[in-house]
Amino acid sequence: MTTVLATLLSHYRRHPGQLVMLLLGLWVASALWSGVQAINASARDSYARAEALFSTGLDRLERRDGEALTRDDYLALRLAGLPVSPLLEGTLAAPDGTRLTVIGIDPLTLPGDSEFATAGSTGELTGFLSPLWQTRLAPDLLAAFGLARAEAEGATPRLADGRTLPPLTLAPSLPPDTLVMDIAAAAALLESGARLTRLVAAPGALGEAPAGLALTRADVLVSPGQLTESFHLNLTALALLALVVGLFIVQAALGLALEQRLGMLRTLRALGVSGRALVAALALELVLLGIVGALAGIAGGVWLARALLPDVAATLGSLYGAGVGAELRLPWHYWVGGVAVTLGGLLLAGSGVLWRAARLSVLGLGQAQAWRSGFRRQLALMGAAGGVTALVGLALAAWLSRLPPGEGLVAGFGLVGALLLACALWLPPLLGAALAGLTHLARRRPLAQWALADLQLQLPRLSLAMMALLVALSANLGVSSMVGGFRLTFLEWLDQRLVADLYLRPPAEQFAAIDAWLAERPEVVERLATRRSESRLLAIEPGGAGSDAPQARQPPVSVYGITPGATLSPSWPLVATRDGREAAWAAFRDGEAFVNEQLAVAEGIAPGDRLRLEAPGGEVQLEVAAIYPDYGNPRGEVLLAVPHLVERFGAPPGSLGIVLGEGADGAALAEALADAFGLGRDSVQDQREVKRIATGIFERTFTITRALNALTLGVAALALLASLLAQAGERRRRLAPLWALGVPRARLGQLQLAQLGGTALVVGLAAIPLGIAIAWGLVAVINVAAFGWRLPLHLFPGEILLTLATAVGVALLAAALPVLRLWRTPPRDLLAEEAA
Repeated sequence: MTTVLATLLSHYRRHPGQLVMLLLGLWVASALWSGVQAINASARDSYARAEALFSTGLDRLERRDGEALTRDDYLALRLAGLPVSPLLEGTLAAPDGTRLTVIGIDPLTLPGDSEFATAGSTGELTGFLSPLWQTRLAPDLLAAFGLARAEAEGATPRLADGRTLPPLTLAPSLPPDTLVMDIAAAAALLESGARLTRLVAAPGALGEAPAGLALTRADVLVSPGQLTESFHLNLTALALLALVVGLFIVQAALGLALEQRLGMLRTLRALGVSGRALVAALALELVLLGIVGALAGIAGGVWLARALLPDVAATLGSLYGAGVGAELRLPWHYWVGGVAVTLGGLLLAGSGVLWRAARLSVLGLGQAQAWRSGFRRQLALMGAAGGVTALVGLALAAWLSRLPPGEGLVAGFGLVGALLLACALWLPPLLGAALAGLTHLARRRPLAQWALADLQLQLPRLSLAMMALLVALSANLGVSSMVGGFRLTFLEWLDQRLVADLYLRPPAEQFAAIDAWLAERPEVVERLATRRSESRLLAIEPGGAGSDAPQARQPPVSVYGITPGATLSPSWPLVATRDGREAAWAAFRDGEAFVNEQLAVAEGIAPGDRLRLEAPGGEVQLEVAAIYPDYGNPRGEVLLAVPHLVERFGAPPGSLGIVLGEGADGAALAEALADAFGLGRDSVQDQREVKRIATGIFERTFTITRALNALTLGVAALALLASLLAQAGERRRRLAPLWALGVPRARLGQLQLAQLGGTALVVGLAAIPLGIAIAWGLVAVINVAAFGWRLPLHLFPGEILLTLATAVGVALLAAALPVLRLWRTPPRDLLAEEAA
């Protein structure tokens, strides 16, 4: 076996370009897959640390009027025998600008089983509780202070404002960008005085909220891992697509290598090597090459993950409030999984080659034509396989149509994948049939007929590259249409929602005074107050007259209050209403509710249904007047007019939108407001600044999507280039007789460019309807199942033209190098090719 394996591998010493293309395909495919899995693994590690933190998983107490809790409130509750613990939170800045969440705790009263509870050793608690106190942080935060791990313990780094932290102690279980210290040390750093952020208690320890306080149960709080699950599934799907496209390069290189080794295989069989042993040696060769490619791919994936992780962390923090560390934390199964997926993909890509090699006879192995003679059968099998895949896609579509809205995310990806695979499998048979027909039509033009017949001969090797190009182009077009449509819809939605000129979030104790002050200002046309509360959906009564039985599942919901004034109501978008838009707003002012699309899709709510919600004074019943779009919000939301929200839920003061009259000076009003109430200069935000920040978040959200799309298209171009370079020698042998007959080399080069450019144009034209179908699947199926809301389908003529230009450009670029080599080939070499 060693001798056989060495003989097989010696082929790559004579053809190093094939080895490079094979390893390049493995490296690229493995790097894209491993990079995304590294990002997902690091993010999930951050979620796990955040969910294990004592600030989650505990019941919370906060004041109903929105004002801050104080130390006196805490002492009063403890003297009354309630098992509560104080928590103080705030933000500070590290020297490099990183925003740090500071959490102050009292470990003696903190419930739960965290390492900060009283179960810790006395020595640890003594250092934590007594001056100079301790600052506990995760090791991946040390870079923000410019510290190495070896010098971290006991260090006292400075913050951006020059103040010094208590001595550091490493706690790997803490989430990123979080500092934990005794509440006294935190109060001194945050200059909070006697204020507390909230009081916490063990889940279920409090039967009801004390007077004047709001109790939020731990099970109402949604974990960051739950919120971001769909985001990571989308990334995984894109990475899987890149892996599949990369494996096209591998299969093309393997097919060529095996074809060129037919004589070698015949000799080995004639020397007594059995067919089974030969196939086993070829499989072992695949494994060895796969391990090399997988290890290189994992190294490239880690580099790619480090490059993309900051954008992903910013996206997850902006959209979901989920902190993700900037340092990769990769578990052992990541490395094993990366190698396993690459080897599995390689064996899958090489299985067809092994199967065909095993079926060839000893005499057939010596015939170069034997390999091509099976291509017709292969085309028939590909057409049949494409038909079966299309039937699977139709079955998935039928199943999805029967599922409740918002379900079937994996089935949606399966539908899109079946559509892609079916079209890719049908492409080579359709190209073969089209080329045969065109060859017959061009019988009166010898050179054109030769070019078409020659393209038919190239089809066995070009088919995989063209399939890769079709998949990459259609996926690129589909995702670009989805992202472009989302961008248009999102910007329009921002314009509809952000109608005030200025926005202000005043302190709760100053809210009423600021509101009254603004009411007296002549330049202020309208004040748009908002408030927010938390609740739980207890039951849904269809049509307002259903069963009183509570739901088995009682999801948490946000209850949001707006001011339905003359400025906001006309622009606020509605997806569905019960009796029309005007009637919906009239009902809303009278106390009925709107629900966002996410909640409506998840729970099957329609206008006219009646909701039963948990409220401080008991249950509240609300009739649904309309459903509204709420892009980017990961949670279900119920919308009420502010007066009704205060009456029924006791929601604390929130923000104020300020609508100015025509020609009013917003900057002067903001300055006067800040002077009158002692507010910071940046406390009032201009609408344009809010839109700029929101648009920036959106653009950064899709950075990784665009990067993976570009990389996938690059992989397809590499597959095409690999196929052309691999058959460059044989191509010259077929072109040499034409040159000898008087066809100039420039004309031969133009023929090659026309052959490949025309084929790529056909592939690009086929990718357009496929890309549109994928865009529909993304916005109508996957987006609804993943996020709970549907986007309108937008088509962009510019993107379609760019797809065609990209297809032809990639093909011409891949063909340019072989054409250049033909142009530079001396006449003596062309004569030698003809003689061969």
